Amino acid sequence: MTTGAHGPYPARPRRSRLRTLLPLGVAAWLVLEIWLLTLVAGASSGLLVFLILLAGIVLGSYVIKRAGRRAFRNLTETVQQQQAGGPVTPGARTDSEGNGLTMLGGLLIVLPGLISDVLGLLLLVPPVQKAVSRYAERTFERKLREAAAQSPLGDAFAQARMRRPDGKVVQGEVVRDEPGSAPGDTPQGPRPPLTK
Repeated sequence: MTTGAHGPYPARPRRSRLRTLLPLGVAAWLVLEIWLLTLVAGASSGLLVFLILLAGIVLGSYVIKRAGRRAFRNLTETVQQQQAGGPVTPGARTDSEGNGLTMLGGLLIVLPGLISDVLGLLLLVPPVQKAVSRYAERTFERKLREAAAQSPLGDAFAQARMRRPDGKVVQGEVVRDEPGSAPGDTPQGPRPPLTK
């Protein structure tokens, strides 16, 4: 006799497409990288492939080191300006906007393979960096809005975007004050009992 109750184990949530396709994509990328390297080695010599890989490591390390130094220098200048009590000048930020993408490009160049080298070199081009940065920002904001809409706190917290006169966006959270939530406020109605 069945009672209609489910088994002792709840149904597993469905895997996302990214978790399903990412391992396959990485495997296909590795196979393609190895195949391209063997094609280049067959067309020329193994020494040329070795030199290409060595040049990628040297160039990628240089790019990562340079971007890291620039980011650290900007961080140091910002901290010094804040400690001096003066306003933080936005002019120091113009050359540091693509530090993360520059480091990612350097990392892709360091990875052995021709496709990763080409992608890394593309990330070093400023117009490509700006396009990738805008796309990543829009995707992140969309995912954040979707997560806030599904959150039980979605009504309590609202994302606020305020524009300063110089055109910069200031991100923040607006917390809606409920009547009776601040200390000293009198409750609007009877409170439920603490114990039943």
